Amino acid sequence: MEAPTPLSDEALLAACAIGEQAALGTIYDRHNKPLFRFISRIACGPGSDVEDLVQCTFIEVWKSASRFHGKGTVRSWIFGIGANVSRHYIRSEVRRRFAMDDLSDRPPCDVARPDDKVATAQMVDKLSAALGRLTHDQRVAFVLCDVEDMSGVDAARVVGVRQGTLWRRLHDARKRLREDMEAGVR
Repeated sequence: MEAPTPLSDEALLAACAIGEQAALGTIYDRHNKPLFRFISRIACGPGSDVEDLVQCTFIEVWKSASRFHGKGTVRSWIFGIGANVSRHYIRSEVRRRFAMDDLSDRPPCDVARPDDKVATAQMVDKLSAALGRLTHDQRVAFVLCDVEDMSGVDAARVVGVRQGTLWRRLHDARKRLREDMEAGVR
């Protein structure tokens, strides 16, 4: 009895196109090792990533088997799919690395402990009370220059006073706030 003639890659791919899973297994057995070598050379990733890329390539072979038109060999068609899968992987890997580098450059977010939140709230209350004890002109000078970050020239124009007068009010406001905050006056 003669051994059956093995099916060609083209016939196996046509069988994949109509849903024959065994045909995909045969194509995989024939082409996975050369495809692994090819992808490992172009993807330059760890071995586990290359194995994943080979698997993704064969999933794409399964999905697009009906689009094979025989203009080249099945092997070259599979390698073309592998090259595209690898290109997409490399592109997303580069984006992921840039994102991770960007995140690593940022300072870590400190999660405030409840006692820190209470201390901050107390400090804000203390500062608010101290601001309330300033004269109106001192408070305006302080808020414009130190809170709103306005230049002294612009703040003096807003208030309608000479620069020297604004600077004196700001100096007095800062001095009074510092004294009140250090004394803990409520």
